[in-house]
Amino acid sequence: MKIAYVMAERTGLVDEVLAAFAGRLESAGLRTCGIVQINSEAANGGRCDMDVRILPDGPTIRISQSLGPHARGCRLDPAALEEAVLLTAARLERGADVLIVNKFGKHEADGRGFRELIAEALSRDIPIVVGLNALNKKAFVEFTGDLAGSLPADCEALLGWLKAPALH
Repeated sequence: MKIAYVMAERTGLVDEVLAAFAGRLESAGLRTCGIVQINSEAANGGRCDMDVRILPDGPTIRISQSLGPHARGCRLDPAALEEAVLLTAARLERGADVLIVNKFGKHEADGRGFRELIAEALSRDIPIVVGLNALNKKAFVEFTGDLAGSLPADCEALLGWLKAPALH
């Protein structure tokens, strides 16, 4: 079983690296499954809009809600995230060489979101790469135990890890 997580200090870097990684895999003819996040400037000048592209070829779904310029807290649209999970589950059923999940976030930490798909991919021995932030690292480690390893936010490091034989 192969599962790795990627963290970075700079906001958006993990999204960029995972999107590049998916592109390189697809160019090499590998079957990607999962989601990568695309951040774009918000129309109201507030925090960026968050979209995810279902791998390998779409659709793209807006997963952020516009809560107004003074809103605080989570902007995630849970219904949109669950739509992305369902579309990804259907793709996983058709087979995949790697599962990419842009973020193990609050929903996954609470037992929802992509958590079941990560477990399913593990049971099928499909390599998994997950974006992670410090806020949800404890929940991720509790979920994966000693199976997951940390990788730098670098496309070449991810490609090297994928090519290396599994240790477990």
